[in-house]
Amino acid sequence: MPRAAIAFVRLVDKMNYGVGRFAMYLLFVLMAILMWSTISKAFFNPSLWTLEMAQFVMVAYYILGGPYAMQMEGHVRMDLFYAKQSPVRRAWWDGFTVFALMFYLCVMLYGAIDSTIYSFTYNERSPTAWRPYMWPIKIVLCVGFTLMLLQSISALIKDIATIRGETI
Repeated sequence: MPRAAIAFVRLVDKMNYGVGRFAMYLLFVLMAILMWSTISKAFFNPSLWTLEMAQFVMVAYYILGGPYAMQMEGHVRMDLFYAKQSPVRRAWWDGFTVFALMFYLCVMLYGAIDSTIYSFTYNERSPTAWRPYMWPIKIVLCVGFTLMLLQSISALIKDIATIRGETI
């Protein structure tokens, strides 16, 4: 494999590993928000911000954790025929299916960028009582889709290396 491809794979894998490990801790932030929501509803006036903030943190958790899960091969796959095949044959299947994933991610990224631009242009806010700005979570979506797209390219390069009998 060319050195540039190997460097790209290592850079993307290292970056997504770090972002994924960070995203893991967002689960604790989510639990703290939900615990505060429960306590404030039971003993004080309910907080307006907790439901939406929990949704935002959950979106960041799974969008930023997706590339890490792909890197660690943690996504669910149909294993009926796949597991019985050789590593090279699996690399062929993965290499073929990653193109569908990359197309999907490009469409999602295009929509996320368009939505983020709209959010900045019109100072979009949530239509709830708390009324937070929407652009921060939309930026997270753009970053997450970009990282997932980069991880898909990294996976494709690894599959090509496996087909060629090389390791990265």
